[in-house]
Amino acid sequence: MNTPDGHTENALIAWFTRTLSDTPDGVILGVGDDMAILETPAHHALLSSDMLLDGVHFDLSKHTLHDIGHKAAGCVLSDCAAMAGEPVAAVVSLALPKSFGQQEVAELYSGMRQQFDTFGVSIIGGDTTAWNSGLVIDVSLMGRPVSGSQPIRRSGARDGDLLYITGFLGGSIRGHHLRFTPRIREAMQLITAWGPDLHAMIDITDGLAIDLHRMCDASGMGAELDAPALQNVASEDAKALASEDGRGTIEHVLSDGEDFELLIAADPGATIQQGHEATLHRIGRITTQGVTLKHADGKIETLSAAGYDHLK
Repeated sequence: MNTPDGHTENALIAWFTRTLSDTPDGVILGVGDDMAILETPAHHALLSSDMLLDGVHFDLSKHTLHDIGHKAAGCVLSDCAAMAGEPVAAVVSLALPKSFGQQEVAELYSGMRQQFDTFGVSIIGGDTTAWNSGLVIDVSLMGRPVSGSQPIRRSGARDGDLLYITGFLGGSIRGHHLRFTPRIREAMQLITAWGPDLHAMIDITDGLAIDLHRMCDASGMGAELDAPALQNVASEDAKALASEDGRGTIEHVLSDGEDFELLIAADPGATIQQGHEATLHRIGRITTQGVTLKHADGKIETLSAAGYDHLK
C-alpha cells in the first residue's frame, strides 16, 4: 500500500480518499465529506466521528471538563449540520488519564449531555479505558436526512452560486471553540426553505479559506470571496486578536478555524423566509476556477488554503 504524499492534513485526506475509494453495497458515500452515507431499508443513515486530544483540541490545564465535553459533542453535531442531517444517537469512547475518578468523568459527560440534549440525541454506548497519558475523546454520531430531503454534500456547488456563512468568524481561541452551538436548526430550516436550491455545505472547522478550498475541490469549481463582506463578518474576538497581534482582521476570519459555522453555496434565487432563525451573511460566489479574494479597490488576489492542520 502506498503511503501519503507529504505530511499535511489535506495530503492525508487525499490519500485516504484514493485508498478507501471502494464503496461496498449499501455505502452511498464513504470518505470525502462531513459524514458517510449508508443505505438502509427505510432511509439513508449518516455516520461521522471526531477524536479530540489533550494538547491539540483542548488543554486540561486551562479548560474545564464540562467545556471539553461540550466541544466533543459539538464537533460531530456540526458535521451533521453540514449535511442538513437530523442527529439521532451517539457512541462515546474515552481514554482517561489514570488520575481521573468518577467526578471527573461525570463533569466531562455533563458537557456532552448538555449539547446532545439540546438536539434530542442519546448516548447509547461506547468504550472506556485508562492509560498513563492525556485525555482522548472519540465521539461517533448517527444521523438521518430531514424527511423528504437528500443529504447536502460539499460537492454540489455550481457556477454562479452565492456563498453564505452563518454567524461570525475568527478569534475562536478566545472561547468560542469550546462554547458554541452547532447549526443543526439553521441547516434544517435552510433545507426546508430552499430544497434543491441548497447545493453544497461544509462546516468551518479548520478555517474559512481551507474549508472553501475543500468545497471547491470536491465540486470541481472555484470561488471569489468579497473582502469588505469578510470584514463585516469578523467576530469581536477576531477584531481583538488583530489589535493584539498585528495580523489583519480578515486574516483571522480566513484562517483561525474552529468557528463551527456553516459555509453554504446556494442558487442566487434562494431567499430566506421571514421568521426563520437562520441568519446568513453573503460573502462571495462560486466561479469556474481558482479561489480568490476581491478587495474593495477591485484588486483580486489568489487565496491560499491557509488554516489549521492537525498533522502539524
